[in-house]
Amino acid sequence: MAVVKADGYGHGAETVARAALQGGATSLGVATLQEGLELRRAGLEAPVLLLSNLNEPDDLRTCLHWRLMPTLSSLRDAQLCNALAADSGRCFDVQLKIDTGMARLGCSLSEGHQTAAELNSLEHLNLEGIYSHLACADEPNDALTSLQQERFVSMLSALPQAGAGITRHLANSAGTLLNRELHHDLVRVGLALYGHAPASHLSNVIPLQPALAVRARVSLIRDVPAGTGVSYGHRFITQRPTRLAVVGIGYADGVLRSLSGHIHALHRNRQLPQVGAITMDQLLLDATDAAELEQGDIVTLLGQDGDLELSPQSWSNHCGSIPWEILCGFKRRLPRVEV
Repeated sequence: MAVVKADGYGHGAETVARAALQGGATSLGVATLQEGLELRRAGLEAPVLLLSNLNEPDDLRTCLHWRLMPTLSSLRDAQLCNALAADSGRCFDVQLKIDTGMARLGCSLSEGHQTAAELNSLEHLNLEGIYSHLACADEPNDALTSLQQERFVSMLSALPQAGAGITRHLANSAGTLLNRELHHDLVRVGLALYGHAPASHLSNVIPLQPALAVRARVSLIRDVPAGTGVSYGHRFITQRPTRLAVVGIGYADGVLRSLSGHIHALHRNRQLPQVGAITMDQLLLDATDAAELEQGDIVTLLGQDGDLELSPQSWSNHCGSIPWEILCGFKRRLPRVEV
């Protein structure tokens, strides 16, 4: 399963979904009803699982109409879906989530077997899958992952024929890279789909290549004397005559303001420090030592330029975040160019 929620982790959900399906993915995962509808309206026909709970009848009717699979966390959820499907004269494909240690969505482990059995007896529901989610698979040597696997397998073993005929899945990207025993019938690949390992100890399991680079154009170059305050709040004061490059990208595009003064851009295998506060639509670079940089040139904020490379991890390290948040922060107004 290719997880393309949050606009494909900031990469563009439709683009990623098409590439993933062409590459062998058998289904897609999204978080919201709107995300699922966008895939359907784009003409994508593959199975789509909504990984969040829906409990409003109108939302569930929409799922039924567009053949989107909702996640169920209780028998009450199942009974509502069954009633809606009965009213429409159709069968509703659904998946049941079991909480094995995340304490978020899913029915409790103690209720999992009974809920699955009763759900299977509902005439207008088709239990397409049973799944759970790993809480700490990206932590090295974490005992909870093994415990969650044991709980999940134990719950499945109590089902008729151990749930044969029902798609069983547990592994996220970290679980996929960590241990084949976690794979079951399918894996839900999120961050790794976009070329990033979810933890450093998993980075060499398979070769991953980042799918995204962030580049922007220099809109203006100006020379200022020493002692010039730069951008809002004058958080940066030039210490020498300085050549400033104004770049047309800002926090409204996903370059977090908290990164101000901590990141670089790349141009012709050279690092250019970002200076001053990052603003909504623009940021500034110190291009004093890059005489070759001209107005209209393109600089790289994430990705590779020559022998140098900037990763989402390098940004997240500076702002107390994680690569997932960095990637998901790239807004739709930032143009996507497929190469």
